[in-house]
Amino acid sequence: MSLEQTANEFVATLSGEERPRAQQELARFIRWYGNGRPLSEIKPPELERFAESLGGSVPAPLERLEPVKAFFAFAKKRGWTGTNLGVHLRLKKTVVKSETTSARHGHRVKLTPEGHARLETELERLKAERPRIAEELRRAMADKDFRENAPLDAARDHQAHVEARIREIEATLRAADIVSQEEAGDGKPKAKLGSKMVLRDLTYDEEVRLTLVGAREANPSKGMFSVVSPTGSQLVGREPGEVVEVQAPAGTLRYRIESVES
Repeated sequence: MSLEQTANEFVATLSGEERPRAQQELARFIRWYGNGRPLSEIKPPELERFAESLGGSVPAPLERLEPVKAFFAFAKKRGWTGTNLGVHLRLKKTVVKSETTSARHGHRVKLTPEGHARLETELERLKAERPRIAEELRRAMADKDFRENAPLDAARDHQAHVEARIREIEATLRAADIVSQEEAGDGKPKAKLGSKMVLRDLTYDEEVRLTLVGAREANPSKGMFSVVSPTGSQLVGREPGEVVEVQAPAGTLRYRIESVES
């Protein structure tokens, strides 16, 4: 069975509230790994590389890994894999800490106005989740069989990830300098921090719209690509008409730059 087939079976077992998030994160993993590849070919080193790739390109990478980990636990229960491959989805400590190192050391962080507002909104949403998470913990702890209390482990992990993300955002906002689009570059029609771009996927002949942002604003599912991510770093300094290549396990992805709006 292909990875996509097994992922669809897993998503079908989830509740309505859980399903959209799981679909989004599994789609990210499937695009990275390769849509048509069978589940049986996945190797632990590939999972480790995927986890590390999230560290510098998306906010709250630990939280983003949760649905993928849950999928691999499900795959083990169904007998699709011999072991729970999700245990290999780990971030190195240096990757987890890197998001707030600059802010904690007093270094300033550049954010676009949109990115600053987005982080403030995310911070409010995460703080509003605290009562619900506390209730999840209370219900999970009511189960006295702690030996295999997966809901309790999941609730604790979720709480830890949310609190870590709150600290990250607060540190970033304290160290943030708002950068206008004019300040972000040199005025030339080249891609830079804050640029809105239209690309043409030359493999699938599809249009791709994205914005280049700082690492703390990144959210690829919404078209917000960090300038230090594999894709974003290949686009910085490029002009319309150029073709860029991005390496992924599924092969080389090729994009032609259609337009750059700074």
